[in-house]
Amino acid sequence: MNDFADIGARIRACRLCADAFAATHTAHDPRPVLWLSDKARVLIAGQAPGARVHASGKPFDDASGQRLRDWLGLDEAAFWNRAQIGFLPMAFCFPGYDAKGADLPPPPQCAATWRANLLARLPGVRLTFLVGGHAQRWHLPRSAIAGGVSATVARWRDFGPDIFPLPHPSWRNSGWLKRNPWFEAELLPAARVRLHKVLADG
Repeated sequence: MNDFADIGARIRACRLCADAFAATHTAHDPRPVLWLSDKARVLIAGQAPGARVHASGKPFDDASGQRLRDWLGLDEAAFWNRAQIGFLPMAFCFPGYDAKGADLPPPPQCAATWRANLLARLPGVRLTFLVGGHAQRWHLPRSAIAGGVSATVARWRDFGPDIFPLPHPSWRNSGWLKRNPWFEAELLPAARVRLHKVLADG
């Protein structure tokens, strides 16, 4: 087993948060969702799997994923082609819901345990999409994330051409998209051009 396969096997077997998940309103078992290859050229850094992804084992296999594919101009085959595109969320497991049915945040011990090790084993990544505040806070300096997700995404030109901060593609952000038409008019066209160039360069 090579080094990358070894760390992947250890992540899939991880039960670090088992007790915490058992204590949530959903009382579920860990199911790490790792969809990543050491040959990936594009990295999508998100938050954590939701309930549907927990069930399917495929990242962004939900309505948010459909919107993200539309944003990036990718069909399903390209989006889930792990030889080209890798997914590295801030937590590999579904964190569960609280008593009100809201998503719990990614457990910080997941990123603390695995993230740096995995990133060091992704030498081919040339383009990273930071989806949501959790990923942006981890990957970008504090000065770059001042003002929160909206301000960070609005400064997207400061991070190019190899990093694009994005809001989470949840339906809950539909109002944000209407209030910020520049996102679809300016940021997304530039992101698609860069993405398809990276993928085409091989």
